[in-house]
Amino acid sequence: MRFDEVGYWSEVKLAIIREYAAAYSCILSRQKQPSLHHVYVDAFSGPGVHISRSTGDFIAGSPLNALLVEPPFKEFFFIDLDGDKVQHLREIVGDRTDVHIYQGDCNRLLISEVFTRVKWKDYRRALCLLDPYGLHLNWEVLETAGKTRSIEVFLNFPVADMNRNVLWRNPEGVSEDDIARMNAYWGDNSWRDIAYTRRPGLFGEDEVKATNKQVAEAFRRRLTDIAGFAYVPEPIPMKNSRGAIVYYLFFASHKPVAEHIVKQIFDKYRHRGTR
Repeated sequence: MRFDEVGYWSEVKLAIIREYAAAYSCILSRQKQPSLHHVYVDAFSGPGVHISRSTGDFIAGSPLNALLVEPPFKEFFFIDLDGDKVQHLREIVGDRTDVHIYQGDCNRLLISEVFTRVKWKDYRRALCLLDPYGLHLNWEVLETAGKTRSIEVFLNFPVADMNRNVLWRNPEGVSEDDIARMNAYWGDNSWRDIAYTRRPGLFGEDEVKATNKQVAEAFRRRLTDIAGFAYVPEPIPMKNSRGAIVYYLFFASHKPVAEHIVKQIFDKYRHRGTR
């Protein structure tokens, strides 16, 4: 099978998540009254390893990084749609009983199989990575996670995919399929009012396209106002070697201490997104 080649920005993302996962597991492992059962969830897990585009070497992906965290998470839930990637990850993990690997659509599996196992009332908590390859995530997943109050989320907001396929300066040419993907990710079609505004011009009104930052800020407000997350700090833009934003990395939580830790980590890596 062919392994994904990842850019330097993806290595930065992995470092951010690895650092926070260690802090998260340490804090939750210390809580004893009551004790909490904390788990790690990766909805687009891949085969467990990637190839670094800058060095050509194999690097550990999110699942392997999570399995190495000390103190350890109590359980791990890995999901991917690609059968070959799932099989490779299973071979790496072996017969560990604390690891659950699923092949299928995470939009269905997260809600039906995973989130039901991390209910607040059962003293269960989860750190969930939602890192789609593009607009392959449904808003229902985010809103369900926010309403549980027990799940913290790292989210890939794929602004490059949005700009390439949906947020055109001439929106009339966008395909119905891409509009449907955008609606599913955003949760409705209100993104249109955010992405495009009309302003007076020399020959009538001109349609002005919003900036990446404006679109990301509107989505951040959706995570708080609609999904119900209490703390969603400003996301960190992940940039390619030309300085273009590939995606924004969001974090959403219900705990102020979680936001404080992530802000520190984001600030540490904010200017390391290009090379």
